[in-house]
Amino acid sequence: MSIDPKDTAGLPSDAELDALQAQIDDVLKGKASPEALAAQEAEKDMDAAKEAPSDAQDDNPDAGPALVARIAELETEMAAMKDQALRAMADAENVKKRAEREMVAARAYAVERFAVDMLSISDNLGRALLGLDDKAREDMGANAKSLLEGIELTEKELMAVFARHGIKAVPGVGSKFDPKLHQAVAQVPSSEAKGDVANVMQTGFTLGDRTLRAAMVAVSTGPA
Repeated sequence: MSIDPKDTAGLPSDAELDALQAQIDDVLKGKASPEALAAQEAEKDMDAAKEAPSDAQDDNPDAGPALVARIAELETEMAAMKDQALRAMADAENVKKRAEREMVAARAYAVERFAVDMLSISDNLGRALLGLDDKAREDMGANAKSLLEGIELTEKELMAVFARHGIKAVPGVGSKFDPKLHQAVAQVPSSEAKGDVANVMQTGFTLGDRTLRAAMVAVSTGPA
């Protein structure tokens, strides 16, 4: 059965079908958004409408105002679609940046809970060493001194592990009191400047820009 050419006059050509398929493929692959493609189609319609007046006016002198109105309508539609496309692109970029920030934060603070649990071990090691003065060390036997050295090395290694994972001790004696880093439990006269940390009862720690535990300190009121 033969096809009358008049029946295919309004159908898209093979080239137009190929272009449409390429646009669909771009959307499916994420290379282009539907809003951007719609804006492109509106722009094509507007260009076609701008080219049409000369031919249409030859056939129908009264078609001019209608075509001008159609062009204005297409321009408005295209501007709206471009705005939608830009907004969609901006939203997608914001989502991407937020996801990247969350991933960075997750990696940086993955050890936070474990680190908090390890702080008590650091406290116990510190207390064990703090209770020994120079005389007590001298009176120790060889075995006790070896045990003490092992405790000191363990504390040093623990601090090194903390540092590798971004865990740092809060500044202590002589540093300016910072309510974000220090918890004041007393005010005492001392040789330190007024408002500085005079004594540390419990060491504090930070992880990145977060405070794992505030340091318990006594704040200096200045010389007595």
